[in-house]
Amino acid sequence: MTVGVGSAASARALVDSVRVHWPLVVKMTRREVSERFKGSLGGWLWAVLIPLSMLVIYTFVFSVVFKARWGEGPESKTQFAMVLFAGLIVYGLFSDVLNRAPHLVLANVNYVKRVVFPLEILVVVAVCSALFQALASLAVLLVALLVLNGKIPLTAVLLPVVWMPLVLLSVGVGWFFASLGVFARDLKQITGVMTTMLMFISPIFFPVHALPASFQTAMWLNPLTFFIEQTRAVLIWGRMPDWTGWAISMLACSLVAWLGFAWFQKTRKGFADVL
Repeated sequence: MTVGVGSAASARALVDSVRVHWPLVVKMTRREVSERFKGSLGGWLWAVLIPLSMLVIYTFVFSVVFKARWGEGPESKTQFAMVLFAGLIVYGLFSDVLNRAPHLVLANVNYVKRVVFPLEILVVVAVCSALFQALASLAVLLVALLVLNGKIPLTAVLLPVVWMPLVLLSVGVGWFFASLGVFARDLKQITGVMTTMLMFISPIFFPVHALPASFQTAMWLNPLTFFIEQTRAVLIWGRMPDWTGWAISMLACSLVAWLGFAWFQKTRKGFADVL
């Protein structure tokens, strides 16, 4: 079975496309992750060493230099750093996809010429690659929680469920920007500015409740706010997810994924003419 350009851009076509081509997605993801560390002395260790060094720096800066506190229940000296790092993992997953999406098709022009190649999986591969790095960072955070706090909350097992809408959001936005990047070559410059702005308007370095009430409402319009807060809830503070909010996010992000897929399938017919 092949899900091609002529397929209806329906929700079923989206699911079928990923399901049918999943072995290819896995193969391309492995190759991409391997090439990222190919030739380096540390090899795959860099996937862990980089987030580990970041965590050490954040711990020193915020617990020793600034003596910062988050204000959410009892805190150790290093609690702020771990809370901050949890937010950065979520942000890093989404921003990685957003930054790469505009040049995904441009970097794989040879695939555009192949009618039978499922171009839509390029975005899925990019999300899987970003997810791999996020999981490596997550492993570092879990070890830090175990060593510094003495335990990992049982609610941490719910993190994959919390991230499901985030993955759908990343794929959907990735399809939009991958398509737009073909027709607007300078889009990749814009996404760099967008992700930098997104980092500072997301509750990564500060809690939402620290803002005035009027700004808190605006902060919740940021799609990353919910996932950052819920990641901290299940990983750091041992709270159950906000299931109502999760259900709303799941519906909204599923819609974004479907719209992104439909847009990509509709516009891909013009890729060859532009390239």
